[in-house]
Amino acid sequence: MAHSVKHFFLVLLITSSAFSQVEEINPPDYVKTITFKSKNSSQGELPIIKLDEPFYLEFDVLVEDEPDFYYTIEHYNYDWTESMLVKPEFLLGIDNLRIINYRNSFNTFQLYSHYRLDLPNEQTKQIKLTGNYIITIHDENDAVVFTRKFIIYEDNVTVNLEIKRSRDVSKIEKMQTVDMEISGALKFNNPSQTVNTTIIQNRNYNTAIKNLKPQYIVGDKLIYRYINETAFLGGNEFLFFETRSPRAAINGVESTKLKDLNNSFLATDKPRAGLDYTYNPDINGRFKITAVDADDINVEADYIEVHFSLDIPEIQPDERIFVYGNYNNYALENNNELFIDTESGLYKTTMKLKQGFYNYKYVILKKDGTIDEGRIGGDFWQTENNYKVIVYYRELGARYDRVVGFSEISSTNITN
Repeated sequence: MAHSVKHFFLVLLITSSAFSQVEEINPPDYVKTITFKSKNSSQGELPIIKLDEPFYLEFDVLVEDEPDFYYTIEHYNYDWTESMLVKPEFLLGIDNLRIINYRNSFNTFQLYSHYRLDLPNEQTKQIKLTGNYIITIHDENDAVVFTRKFIIYEDNVTVNLEIKRSRDVSKIEKMQTVDMEISGALKFNNPSQTVNTTIIQNRNYNTAIKNLKPQYIVGDKLIYRYINETAFLGGNEFLFFETRSPRAAINGVESTKLKDLNNSFLATDKPRAGLDYTYNPDINGRFKITAVDADDINVEADYIEVHFSLDIPEIQPDERIFVYGNYNNYALENNNELFIDTESGLYKTTMKLKQGFYNYKYVILKKDGTIDEGRIGGDFWQTENNYKVIVYYRELGARYDRVVGFSEISSTNITN
């Protein structure tokens, strides 16, 4: 009997582990500026890459020596549970190899090494299948340094998108709804069971709406016109600053000072909730590395100590304030949390960031673990947001989820 109970709990443990959703592991503070790039994407872009399109991952390591790093790639289901595929099914070649392409910074106060991993390469020759993937970067002791999600897709279907104001009258001033219609040559078998759709606002996977099923099936068209299921809070335009010139007070920077590193003190921000909406051009949370007098920004752009300050009434003891954006993968961690400065009464934090142009926003983490983006910045239906839609399909009897369609749209032309 005791043996049977032990066997039951062992099976239960293995089963729950196999079907748990994986979350990204963010890097330690000495690893910065992690980006994916391809010929069709820009810096700070969520990595959604077309099958057989070359791309690369790059990052900086802010230490004086040149540590060795290795990479592995794994395939996942649409819901980020581990897929049943073994590596040779989705990967031609081998991984778990050392990243050999790295260079040292040049003429910078902050010493760092810039690493770049190209995919495919001579050893990892091809990612053969579409789907969700995670790349893991680990050190010479096989300890995980960080992980990042990326998605490989094919254009097998057409995804038509429209952005509407909320159909819920009580939320019409604050929310935006994504209407979708999926069609094409690919004939879905039992789409209410085999098709799953994900919507991502401003490249922030943490707030994505996932596992959506079609509301209507009309012939070969899948139609999504929900009231609440595809609705997002509109938020507000991102705040921004620019540090391409480390000693110039421009674009959100109020003053600068050279200590061990260059320091940029941003203008103090105030809440925008409760104010009227004002259009302010942004890049929807992204960032772009840029530096004056730098021929090669990868190794010549310096790191700046960026000082944030926020003037708001004191929050509740069980609440926390963070500043985030695509530059730190929308993470909520100790190094981007703001704390009240008793002398000035302002909430402050300092982050070391590479020279460039950055979008950011302030959010409140509530006691129940939910993130409130609107309490400081406000929520407006007029806000210009970027929406990306990913279509997954698992054919009957198949062992993995294909990504058969991808599309994106701006809410610039939002309608009622």
